[in-house]
Amino acid sequence: MTPRPPLPPFTLETARAKVQAAEDAWNTRDPQKVALAYTEDSVWRNRDEFFTGRPEIVAFLTRKWERELDYALRKELWTYHDNRIAVHFQYECHDPTGHWYRSYGNELWEFDGDGLMARREASINDVPILEHERRIFGPRTP
Repeated sequence: MTPRPPLPPFTLETARAKVQAAEDAWNTRDPQKVALAYTEDSVWRNRDEFFTGRPEIVAFLTRKWERELDYALRKELWTYHDNRIAVHFQYECHDPTGHWYRSYGNELWEFDGDGLMARREASINDVPILEHERRIFGPRTP
């Protein structure tokens, strides 16, 4: 397996870099690309869904971005220790009927020694918004 820096144990700087790399990848909305950041047997909980492995991650992300259109995400480091990172995030998207949502959540991440995420647990809440209430537009600009 090819290492995926930054590698654990994390420092403040490397944890922030890992979070930004995740945000950047998810904002591509490319399930194949995003899945490469996870171990072959990565274990996920996303809302009320539980699944394991890259093929299931790709299938989940494909479904997600087919219904969450114009998805734009912001992640922020909450805390880190050794091989774990906690983040909070917001994203906005609209459904195929044009209804907009802002979703708020927290994630717990656990990494293997090669910097691949072996475990991801996400709790997420959705809030309906009007299009003019949007505040996240595409990937973050440096």
